[in-house]
Amino acid sequence: MTKLFGRHETLEVHELLTFKNLALTKSIAMSGLAQDTELKALLTATAAAGKKHINELEKFLTDTEALQ
Repeated sequence: MTKLFGRHETLEVHELLTFKNLALTKSIAMSGLAQDTELKALLTATAAAGKKHINELEKFLTDTEALQ
C-alpha cells in the first residue's frame, strides 16, 4: 500500500483489528469447548478466516506506518 491513511482511517483499522482479535479469541476458546463436530469445524474455519483477516489488516497498518 503506497497511500498514507489519515488519523481517522488509521483508528478505524485499529478498531477493526481489535474486533477481529476478539472474534478470533472467542472462536478458538469455543472450539475447545464444542462437542458437536460440525460446530467445531465451523469454529475452526472461522478462526482460520479470522487469522487471515488480521494479517491483511496488519499489512495496512505496517505499510502505512512505515511511510510516515
